[in-house]
Amino acid sequence: MKSIRTYLLLALIAIITLVIFVSLLQGYQASIAKAQRLFDDRLQSMAAMISNANQALIPHEAANENLSPTVFFQILTDDFSLLARSNNALTPLLTPENEVVSSGFKDINFNGYRWRVYILKDDALNRWVITGERSDIRYNLAESVVTASIIPIVLAIPVAAFIIWIAIGVGLKPLRELGGQLSHKKPDDLSPILMTNTPVELTSLVATTNALLRRLNDAFIREQQFAADAAHELRTPISILKVQLHNLQNNEQVSEAALLPLASGIERMGSVIEQILSLYRYSPEPGSIKQSDVDLSSIVQNIIAKDYEHIALKQQIISLSGGEVCLIRANQFAIETLVQNLISNASKYTPEYGEILVTSKHITTGIRLIVEDSGPGIPKEQYERVFERFYRVDGDRHDSGILGCGLGLAIVKHIVNLHRAKITLQSSTQLGGLKVVIDFPIKSTR
Repeated sequence: MKSIRTYLLLALIAIITLVIFVSLLQGYQASIAKAQRLFDDRLQSMAAMISNANQALIPHEAANENLSPTVFFQILTDDFSLLARSNNALTPLLTPENEVVSSGFKDINFNGYRWRVYILKDDALNRWVITGERSDIRYNLAESVVTASIIPIVLAIPVAAFIIWIAIGVGLKPLRELGGQLSHKKPDDLSPILMTNTPVELTSLVATTNALLRRLNDAFIREQQFAADAAHELRTPISILKVQLHNLQNNEQVSEAALLPLASGIERMGSVIEQILSLYRYSPEPGSIKQSDVDLSSIVQNIIAKDYEHIALKQQIISLSGGEVCLIRANQFAIETLVQNLISNASKYTPEYGEILVTSKHITTGIRLIVEDSGPGIPKEQYERVFERFYRVDGDRHDSGILGCGLGLAIVKHIVNLHRAKITLQSSTQLGGLKVVIDFPIKSTR
């Protein structure tokens, strides 16, 4: 069902049309029967009036009585001789001897037509008075009268449909208001829905929706509190382990080679914890981050400057193309995390003496960020899978020997979705490795 309003309109019009059709059919039949009775009464009354008005018992020329072509009359003697008739009377004469000799109504076939006649026996003057009219003419007349009364009712159906359409629209206005409030809510707006004069039918729905919003708000608060507690509880032990490791490294009795796996494990654990917390923080489900106008080019420059020492240790070359201001509507810390992960991934999987190129520029649809490297790249058939959480190409340990947890690109994808941007993976034609392209819209708001 696409529209409740359309369904109600069609259902009501169908019911109204059916009821009107049945009513009109019954009314039509009853009206035709009543009209026929009225026409019979007219024939009977006309016969009585002619009998009282014409008292002549001697035949005379009476052909000048001009009557409607739908009716005629005849006056006959007791032996069926003509006393008088209208100029449109039947020829040859209609006489009771041709029919059953009795007073009353009769339907006869005469001269190719069906006639409705009334025969009156005038016992006082011992004569016959006959009135009649063609059945087809009287039926057509009755039908035209009845049809004239039906047509306005039929034409009223479209008018009724329009009025019903307006009435249903007014009746569904509270439902549209409820839908409008829900559709205009921002991700961080979990306040209750307020409606004035809520219909009884929507009271339960509004109450249920508000209860759901309260539960969601409570759940988000609990999850935010959990993230804060987890950040504290997990980072503190890692920091302690790093201090203890540093003390062991200064101990001459412990070889550095023996401590290398421990240092690598602690470093990986710290990296995994930070990535998991970042993944939670920028997942679209909580979706309550503040956005402002930020310069993407400035963020890229700062991240490169921050990580340059680490990149230089691998003798890698990192270049920045496009230095103009590139303003986007975004959360600055989220974009910093996104750029940090892209550059970090590019550095990790690019071999020593490799090259990394970062580009930020304007395009017709907004701002484009490109990060490409000279590393091994990713097979095309795995472009979509690398955005899955904890998925890594070739399993837990990459061909490069770099340890990872498979969350970097998943976090990037979440931040991209949060800002209504678009991310695509390609093969870098310039450097030969992976090319990540992110297009931010002109107005990236939620």
